[in-house]
Amino acid sequence: EYFDAETNEKYIPHVIEPSAGVDRIALALLCEAYCEEWVPASGTPGEPREAEPETPAPKGFEPRTVLRFSPAMAPIKVAVFPLLKNKPELVARAREVFGMLQKRWPAFWDQTGAIGRRYRRQDEIGTPFGVTIDFQTLEDGSVTVRDRDSMKQARLKIDALSGYFEDK
Repeated sequence: EYFDAETNEKYIPHVIEPSAGVDRIALALLCEAYCEEWVPASGTPGEPREAEPETPAPKGFEPRTVLRFSPAMAPIKVAVFPLLKNKPELVARAREVFGMLQKRWPAFWDQTGAIGRRYRRQDEIGTPFGVTIDFQTLEDGSVTVRDRDSMKQARLKIDALSGYFEDK
């Protein structure tokens, strides 16, 4: 409300914006998907919680920025990570998985930095799923799939990935 002291009247301002363009839709999608939260640091029990503006994270928590795009709207659907970039057998198997997934969905390859930092980079751009190839993959053909929103991880066989992502 606005109070005009000269006329002693209250007004409720309103705006009608009849135009719609792609840039406005994109901005609305970004604003709706953007989220800042506090997540438990490694070794700290607890659940993620919504961050309070202009407030530092509580002890035992760290800030996380995430774009919570619906998987259908996310520009990149899945990211593939070899656990270590200096192990040729992991990188080769990860490249196979990446090639398989890239045929069906927009995929991203990342092998630089610690695995937690790679997950966070993908959270920031809205990638809904991360697939990590580790030493267990070489033994039994299973991979770790991480969900962006819950940060929960599950082991799935490589052959089951396509069906899993289709369902999601």
